[in-house]
Amino acid sequence: MLGRGLLKGLNITLKKSLSPNITEYYPEVKPNLSSRVRSSMGLDPEKCISCGLCAMACPNSVITLTSEKDENNKKVLKTYHMDVGRCLFCGMCTEACPTKALTVTQEFENSVFTPEDLYWDMIERSKRNRKEGNE
Repeated sequence: MLGRGLLKGLNITLKKSLSPNITEYYPEVKPNLSSRVRSSMGLDPEKCISCGLCAMACPNSVITLTSEKDENNKKVLKTYHMDVGRCLFCGMCTEACPTKALTVTQEFENSVFTPEDLYWDMIERSKRNRKEGNE
C-alpha cells in the first residue's frame, strides 16, 4: 500500500519535471481573463438615475451616493463613492441597478499604497477611464 502511493507521487513529479514550464510574462503581456472575473467596478454617471438600489443591495454598505433635483424635478447624481477596501465584489449592486449604470469590469490592477486610496470617487474614476480610453 505505502509503496504504491510513493510510486504514484514520484510518477507525477517525474511528469511535471519533464513537461514544459508554463510562464506568464505579466507586466509586458496582460493575462487573458475569464469573462466571469469580477475584479473592479465601473460606473456610467450618465445612465445613473440616483435611485439608491445599488446602495441598498450592497451587503457591506460600501456604496454612498448623493443626488439633487434638477429644474425638471428629476434626480441627478451628485456624488458616488465606494469603499473598495470592504467590497466583496459580489455583483449584487450591479444586479440591482435598473439602468445597468454600475458594472463589474475586468480591470484587475487595483493595488494602492494607503488605505485612503481604497475610497473611490466613481464619477472621477469614470471620467479618467473615459479620457484614457480616448487617448
